Amino acid sequence: MQKTKKVSLVWFRNDLRTVDNAVLAEACQNSDYVVGIYCFDLRLFQVNTFGFKKTEKFRAKFLIETIQNLKSQLDALNIDLLVYHDLPETVIPEVCETYNISNIYLQKEWTQEELDIEKALVAEVLEATNNSHKNIHFHSIYNQFLYHPKDINFEVTKTPQVFTVFRKKLEKYIPIREEIQTEKQPEENRINNNTSIPSLSELGFEEFEVHPHSAFPFKGGETEALNRLEDYFFNTKKLGFYKKTRNGLMGVDYSSKFSPWLANGSISARTIYHKVRQFEREHFKNQSTYWLIFELIWRDYFKYVSMKHGNQIFKLEGILQKDYEWSKNQNQINKWINGETYSDFVNANMIELKETGWMSNRGRQNVASYFAKELELDWRIGASYFESLLIDYDVHSNYGNWMYVSGVGNDPRDRKFNVQLQAERYDTNGKFRKLWLQPSLF
Repeated sequence: MQKTKKVSLVWFRNDLRTVDNAVLAEACQNSDYVVGIYCFDLRLFQVNTFGFKKTEKFRAKFLIETIQNLKSQLDALNIDLLVYHDLPETVIPEVCETYNISNIYLQKEWTQEELDIEKALVAEVLEATNNSHKNIHFHSIYNQFLYHPKDINFEVTKTPQVFTVFRKKLEKYIPIREEIQTEKQPEENRINNNTSIPSLSELGFEEFEVHPHSAFPFKGGETEALNRLEDYFFNTKKLGFYKKTRNGLMGVDYSSKFSPWLANGSISARTIYHKVRQFEREHFKNQSTYWLIFELIWRDYFKYVSMKHGNQIFKLEGILQKDYEWSKNQNQINKWINGETYSDFVNANMIELKETGWMSNRGRQNVASYFAKELELDWRIGASYFESLLIDYDVHSNYGNWMYVSGVGNDPRDRKFNVQLQAERYDTNGKFRKLWLQPSLF
């Protein structure tokens, strides 16, 4: 009797790469044939409870570019990527039926919206397979960490309240896993793929050009991410100055700018880590090379915080369950969004965000602190606006950082930024403010 061929589906979400992709590698290892799928989920482009589109035009454009690149990267591995502008729970059961799928591989997620979509998908797949008497197995794999959850030396529920404690528990004791490689698949793996990637207008946006003053003029996708890494590390050696320049406000190279690619999984934290180590071996090691790894550990920290606390990271009282008085004054919210507050530094940063979908780390801390501590507005509204606009939106970092600066998260000192002093320190000559408040001068 002929053995039934094992056909697996890789459901891509925020792991949009081929290099160091544990989900893709495991599917290829354990299957005879592999098919990829990505859904431009309609819910991503709807208006949320705070009145913002969940995904605005900047991240939408970046996502389209990312999927175009993922498709060509998978093509090189003889893997087809099916692309749909629809709900996963609508499309995937049909795909399973068409291609006789027996296993679905996906990145393990733990935040509510992602889990709700998974649950809806599993229910639809079960219903479809009950009718056809087939079993489809789901394989959910951790794929977005620097420190893999199986390697850490404490229970996730015991994740420290303070970042420094978290870092010191891990960085000298837990080795970082090597990158995972995916083998090229046989030519017969190919299928008849007549799906297409939606355009910006099909997602409900007008086409636009990247702003000439954008500090993030890059395109989406794994190829662009790896090119940026090569350039920032090895061609220009800007990595060697990262700690000195990372609080900058203007230009392409004041920071690594890896965050948008990290956010949608076009590059892995492990790939960046191992390239830093390569740079240190081949060139030099200093505070700046360490500091980039330090920032990757921060990224991991907010992922562990969200695993530990679950939906509490989305609640007004935060993980500290602090009962502050918060306002929802729409006039003040609009002034903050439109760069019309009493602070020209806040205004310049907010206009940069509105025009480009990008803001520096220094800017983010200041505008968020101003929103929550000065205006005493419901911090979740600010977090939701960031979610909508930022090209590098990442659920764990976004809500972790907003809780942190709002006094309901992991900051043991509950600081408030003095935006005037910050402006004097980081924009001494006012060049950044002039760029966004008086653009005609540039």
